[in-house]
Amino acid sequence: MGRTVVWSLYALTLALAPLVFTSSLSHSLLSQMGIAIIVCLSYNLLLGQGGMLSFGHAVYSGMGAYLAMHTLNQVSGGLALPVSLIPLVGGFAGLALAGVLGWVTTKKAATPFAMITLGLGELVWAMALMFPGFFGGEAGLSGNRVAGSPVWGISFGPQIELYYLIALYTFVCTALMYALTRTPLGRMLNAVRDNPERAAFVGYNPQMVRYLAFVMAAFFAGVSGGLAALNFEIVTSEVLSAHRSGAYLLFTFLGGTTLFFGPIIGAILMVLAFVLLSELTQAWLLYLGLIFIVMVMLAPGGVAALIMAQLRLARSGGLRRLWPAYVLLLASALLALSGAAALLEMVYQLQLGAALGPELRFMGITLDTQAPGSWLGALCVMLAGLGLFESRRRPFVRAWDEIQQAIAQDIKRREVF
Repeated sequence: MGRTVVWSLYALTLALAPLVFTSSLSHSLLSQMGIAIIVCLSYNLLLGQGGMLSFGHAVYSGMGAYLAMHTLNQVSGGLALPVSLIPLVGGFAGLALAGVLGWVTTKKAATPFAMITLGLGELVWAMALMFPGFFGGEAGLSGNRVAGSPVWGISFGPQIELYYLIALYTFVCTALMYALTRTPLGRMLNAVRDNPERAAFVGYNPQMVRYLAFVMAAFFAGVSGGLAALNFEIVTSEVLSAHRSGAYLLFTFLGGTTLFFGPIIGAILMVLAFVLLSELTQAWLLYLGLIFIVMVMLAPGGVAALIMAQLRLARSGGLRRLWPAYVLLLASALLALSGAAALLEMVYQLQLGAALGPELRFMGITLDTQAPGSWLGALCVMLAGLGLFESRRRPFVRAWDEIQQAIAQDIKRREVF
């Protein structure tokens, strides 16, 4: 599939999504997904493209949100600036802050870089409570996005109007970040990630390459913060927290850092987890942690790498051979997960939900934390699922390896001829 087709489908999806999902909740979720796509892609400029593990990326999106909110309030007071340009104010705020902090941050790579970003992130977050005049204290800053004069009748009051503004920024920022990865700077960033000593030997300054990528990533993070300020119409110190930076790291990794579209998948998963999964269970953060551990152990390439592996398998014809094994593996995995989830829900109910009583509803079944049968039943289901999964995993792995070897040999034959 050509790049033009892919980008056309991407634009079409952004344009038609609110027409397919027409509820107000859907429009709100789609808006949050667009914002999350920008910030996760910007984070991947550091992690995936440059090998820089940052624990403070929320500082730049958060400062972009604060400056955007201050600007929005100025527009409400008479400043002649279109509301549609306020996200750019957030972008330049992130870029300016990264210009100051980035030179110190990028002096080191690997673990020292990560520790510096963590320290600076905590420093800025602490300042948010120390300077309430700028940050608004614990209550934060609020504003009204219906400010200034409407342009072409667009006031950005209705969520659908704001969504299309977010969609436009999402498409443009995605295209710019993709183009950046194809520039000499993007290629050199990959070289510095893989072998900084060799890059320095051929005449490039690894720190300067990291610094330029750092400030560019901060600009796009600031744009996402400005869009978030317009979307939620409130900014609190939480947007600067290590918790928010950790979320960007977690879901960018889950989406996949080795492929450009991986963070887009991660951003969608982040919004679904924060908005929908949190409504399904109070222990949703625990599930996220377990999912992250499983992905690190079994699929370090993320969801995007899994998708590409399946596409490669389908093109070779191997999917026809493996699909029955996939069905059995999925069924046994779901069985094991349902048993494990039942145990986790009962533990959570026992420890934190004691005031609600010993009983809880799980998948249409009533479980009792004081009844040994509930614990034993959940444990048996989990163990049965794990046993079935392991019994099917080994022959699946053997078949998978055989197909991958056949694919590799076919590629070699094509290269020869």
